[in-house]
Amino acid sequence: MIDKRFFPRQVVQATGNRWDWALLPLVLAVLFALAWGGSQMARPYQVGDVLPLSLDPWMLPYYLLRTTLRMFIALGASLVFACVFAALAAKYRTAERVMVPLLDILQSIPILGFLSITVTGFIALFPGNLFGVECAAIFAIFTSQAWNMAFSLYQSMRTVPAELREAAAVFQLSGWQRFWRLELPFAMPGLLWNMMMSMSGGWFFVVASEAISVSHQDIKLPGVGSYIALAIEARDLGAIGWAIVGMLVGIVLYDQLFFRPLIAWADKFRFEEGGSEAQPTSWLLSWMRRTSQLKRVVALFVVPLEWSLTRLRRRHDGTSIRARPSVPHPALTRAGDALLAAAVMLAVIWLVRFIHSEVGWHEVGHVFVLGTYTLVRVVVLILLAAVVWVPVGVWIGMNPRWAGRLQAVAQFLAAFPANLMFPLAVVLIVRWHLDPNLWLAPLMVLGTQWYLLFNVIAGASSVPSELRYAAQNLGLSGWLRWKRYLLPAVFPSFVTGAITASGGSWNASIVAEYVTWGDTTLQADGLGSYIAHMTAIGDFPRIALGIGVMCVFVMGMNHFVWRRLYAMAENRMHS
Repeated sequence: MIDKRFFPRQVVQATGNRWDWALLPLVLAVLFALAWGGSQMARPYQVGDVLPLSLDPWMLPYYLLRTTLRMFIALGASLVFACVFAALAAKYRTAERVMVPLLDILQSIPILGFLSITVTGFIALFPGNLFGVECAAIFAIFTSQAWNMAFSLYQSMRTVPAELREAAAVFQLSGWQRFWRLELPFAMPGLLWNMMMSMSGGWFFVVASEAISVSHQDIKLPGVGSYIALAIEARDLGAIGWAIVGMLVGIVLYDQLFFRPLIAWADKFRFEEGGSEAQPTSWLLSWMRRTSQLKRVVALFVVPLEWSLTRLRRRHDGTSIRARPSVPHPALTRAGDALLAAAVMLAVIWLVRFIHSEVGWHEVGHVFVLGTYTLVRVVVLILLAAVVWVPVGVWIGMNPRWAGRLQAVAQFLAAFPANLMFPLAVVLIVRWHLDPNLWLAPLMVLGTQWYLLFNVIAGASSVPSELRYAAQNLGLSGWLRWKRYLLPAVFPSFVTGAITASGGSWNASIVAEYVTWGDTTLQADGLGSYIAHMTAIGDFPRIALGIGVMCVFVMGMNHFVWRRLYAMAENRMHS
């Protein structure tokens, strides 16, 4: 009933892979090894060529340009990564068994964790040069964008309708032709939706990406994120207001100049069995289609692609023996499983030795207790956000006029950094002597709750008109209407939004449980504040320990909560 191709999905189905938990020790061993190497490489970094930062509002256009450029570079890298990952995982079973659970683990690693481990490596690659820090910032933004896009494209390629696959087989399309002619166009609407959400996710962590504090080193790159960090240090509310205005201008500009034309262009790829709603329009796309010079520029990229589609065609027909699907030999499969199992066992042994010598088992137990505190906050906040935003999202989705008007507003709210609410939170908590363990928690869901709203709106707006008319004719009202009609209709999209919001809340706990405003620091007991504190002092083994424990908690929620809810949505709600 609900077409889930156009929702930003996490790989809820892939969590059932038997290698998802088995690969976790291997990934953690790599993280611990990187942390150990980072502790050896970490040296004071002198940035002699950094432009001096200023809170002058006239500098904001330049900072906005730098930040937007970093985000688009990361978005381009994320798109390439998503295409490569989806093509390999969707077409090759052996690659899928390893890549999907591996990426499921990587998405559970917090963004600040990637930054704290990789920044020293990038600085060591480019000593005395700002380029290394720029690469670290772009990589941090990449990690906030890539996983969601990769999972979206992978699941879209796996859910291509059978009739389209049969048509591709009849036309004897090669793998390269099938990707460009069928799979990528079919996945384009959902991929663009995820690109928009990934762009917003990059904005949410732009402060941590541009204002880097690792191992007693404070490095600020010119950008909106570092401007916000400097305003927070100086307690300049006026500068924070100007930063909000700059963000709003930037989001409106790239929405009108980039995403709106792409959405209007990609509407022709939408696969629908029934009638479609009003087609999206873009003034820029209409102008570009009437400009002959731009057509010539586009042809420079289209002609080589068409040449490759002609050259890389299938050299045999469907009756050839080469057309038969190749089945891997069972001995090779068992050998691969044995090698992977051996690698996992070695990783477990190495982890045990490393923990015993570097951090101690008492520290591991303490970190798991802190993770439990953060887990309680995440679960409670997601439930409260659901109570508030599910009815609102259903109302907006059932009224297409409002859905179109509020799209840009929702993008801005999803991109709003939680750091801009730190001044208000710190002032209120200090003035009224409130408990940080309780009152810092709302900052965790401040930016991630909008993912829940986005998905509920999408689910409600996709309900078929005949189902709405049937509910009206049957006279459904009150709780019976919600129980029998509205909740089952939006439940799959709600689960998708809850997965995204939950993962974002775990990431946001790093900046929400350890808050600074000028010389005032508030810290809540939790896993996020533990990672933030250890990152600030440069304790790499404990950084890796905190990241590893967060991976365990996030994967546990994926396995025991979200996958089961998604299965219930598939089997019971829409059977």
